[in-house]
Amino acid sequence: MTMNIAIFGATSAIASDVARLYAKRGYRLYLVARDATKLAALTTELDASVAGMASQDFDHTERAQQCVADAVRVLGHIDSAIIAHGVLGDQRESELELNAAEQIARTNYMSVIALLIPLANHLEERAAGHLTVLSSVAAERGRPRNYTYAAGKSALNTYLQGLRSRLYGANVQVHTIKLGPVDTPMTITHQKNALFTTSETAASGIVSAIDRGVTEAFVPGYWRAIMFVVRNLPEALLQRVPALRDR
Repeated sequence: MTMNIAIFGATSAIASDVARLYAKRGYRLYLVARDATKLAALTTELDASVAGMASQDFDHTERAQQCVADAVRVLGHIDSAIIAHGVLGDQRESELELNAAEQIARTNYMSVIALLIPLANHLEERAAGHLTVLSSVAAERGRPRNYTYAAGKSALNTYLQGLRSRLYGANVQVHTIKLGPVDTPMTITHQKNALFTTSETAASGIVSAIDRGVTEAFVPGYWRAIMFVVRNLPEALLQRVPALRDR
């Protein structure tokens, strides 16, 4: 059965690989992204699978409702929406300048909510569908290296918990994808280790979680056990573990 998929933040490495997986299934895609050049290239690559596209700066939250309305107009309706945009930002800068902290919070939290409101209302009205947001394992515990970013993701996870319960009776599934570190342009300056995964593997895990109806999925799955330990460490002990305490 053909499904209509709307992907917001479609040109991120992970979201692009998700789009490729859905294109192989023959699904109809509506792609939204900030970078018009990358968006045009992805649209050309996926060809007939793309029913429509739009370039959008998600920080302009006043445009979110129209952005979703355009997707609905082109697709007819949305069966599954995926919100994949976000920014790590500069942690040290966010500790010194309020504007930097506000920018990180706006992109990772408020700009996502601006899309969630019209998307949730559309799916609730249809009484069917999937709503998926890419979050991060960083939200499980505040650590010096990225706590401004993590705080926005943590707030988003709480919002999604409430939204999930609200939409339960409407047969709309809300999926929170807690991604571990992925080797993408977003993490190009990060020192890589064995816990990093590829965008292709992450995309496969995301699509699998949606297919299986998993509401809160760790991708890759081994992060569930890792973060259970990290989340439950007493703070006094966590501060003594260099790998968790250091930047």
